[in-house]
Amino acid sequence: MSAVADSAPSLPVLPALRRDAEVHPWHRLGVSSDIAALEADWRALEAGALVTPYQAYDWVRPFVETIGRAEAMEFRFVRAEDEQGELLALFPLVITRRLSTRFAEFIGGKHANYHMALYRPDFAAALDAATTQSLLKEIGATLGGIDALFLINQPVAWQGIANPPARLAAGQSPSRAYKLALEPGDGEGTLRRSMSKHARKKLTTKRNRFAELGPSELVRARGETEIARVLDTFLAQKAARFAQMGVPDPFAAPAIRDFLHRGAIGSPGHPPVIELYSLDLAGRPVATYVGAAQDKRFSGMATSFDLASGAARSSPGEILLVELIRHKCQAGLTMFDLGIGEARYKTTICDDSDDLVDTFFPLTAKGRAYASYSRAKRALKRRIKASPVALKAAQRVLGWLRRRKPGDVDE
Repeated sequence: MSAVADSAPSLPVLPALRRDAEVHPWHRLGVSSDIAALEADWRALEAGALVTPYQAYDWVRPFVETIGRAEAMEFRFVRAEDEQGELLALFPLVITRRLSTRFAEFIGGKHANYHMALYRPDFAAALDAATTQSLLKEIGATLGGIDALFLINQPVAWQGIANPPARLAAGQSPSRAYKLALEPGDGEGTLRRSMSKHARKKLTTKRNRFAELGPSELVRARGETEIARVLDTFLAQKAARFAQMGVPDPFAAPAIRDFLHRGAIGSPGHPPVIELYSLDLAGRPVATYVGAAQDKRFSGMATSFDLASGAARSSPGEILLVELIRHKCQAGLTMFDLGIGEARYKTTICDDSDDLVDTFFPLTAKGRAYASYSRAKRALKRRIKASPVALKAAQRVLGWLRRRKPGDVDE
C-alpha cells in the first residue's frame, strides 16, 4: 500500500481499551434491526473509526430505507461493547438466503466496493486470528439461526491497521480495487506521478479535441434541482449503454434512484456521503460520476457518458475523472479509489490498488457445504478474470444468460 494509505489520519483521542477478565477485548455483543436508534452511537464511532465510505451512517441508512425496503432485506446491526457500553465495533449485516442456506453478509452488495465493519482502531489492533475467530463465532450465536458469515471483498487493512476478519480469509477476492494517493493541492503532480507519459499525451489530445466543441465545466450537484438533473442524466446514460449491450439495466429499479438521491441530499447538519458530478459541455451534461466521500478519501461508485453526443469520441468520462481528481487534490483529500473491478481507464490513471479478500466462516454443516461451493465459485471467477481470453468468453456467456433469465443469473 502507498505511504498515504498506510498512514492513519488524525483521530480523536479515545479512552484506553480494557481487556475482559478472560480472553476477549470486548465485554458483550448486542444486536439490533433499527438503524435509526443507532444513529448517535454510530456517528460517534464513525468519527474515529476504521471505516470505508460504504459503512458511513449516511451511506447505509439511505440504502436500508430504499433498496433494502424495496427488496425486503433483513438487516442486523451487531455491536461489540466494552464494560461501560461504549462501542468498540459495529457490524452492519444483512441476512441472505440462498440454496436453502441462511447467512449474514455486509450491507451494500454490489453497490459497495469495500465491505468491512466499523472498528475503534485500538480494538481492531487487539484482535489476532484466534480472538477474531471467537468474535465471529459469538456474532453468529448472537444473530441466531444462521449457517455462516460470508464476508467478501474486504480490504486486507485500512489506515495501516489489519482488518480483523481478513486474518481468516479463504483467499483473494476475484478483483482488486484501484486507487491513487493524492497530493493535496497538486493535482498535476498527482497525475504526472500516476500516469505514464504516453497516457498523459493521449489525454491532452482528447482534451484539446473536446475543447473545440465548446466551453465545459465540472459541476458538483447541490440542492434538489441540480441533484435531480444530474441523477436523471446519469440513469438515462446508463439505460442507453445497457440497451446497446443488450442486457438488463441494473440501475433501472426506482429504489436505486431513491437511494442515490437520498444519499446525495444528506442529513441535516451533516455533509452528504454520496456526491454527484457532471461534465457539462456548453451547459449540457455529456458525462456523469457518482462517488462516496468519507474523511480524506473519495470512492468512485459509477460513471457514465452520453453515447449519442458528438463528444463521445473524446472520452468525456475520462476527462471528467481527471478533472475530478484535480478538484479533490485542491480540496485536500489524500486518497481516490476507482472501486472494484478491471477496466483500462483504472490502470491508466491509478498507480496502486487495494487487495481484497473473502472470509467464509461456517457455523453449521449446511454452512460448511455452501462455503465450499462459494469458495470454489469465487476462485474460478478470480482465475477467469486473470485471463483476458477466458474473461471475454465468460462475458459473452453471461450476457446470453442475462438475456434469457435476467432474474436468475448468479455471477
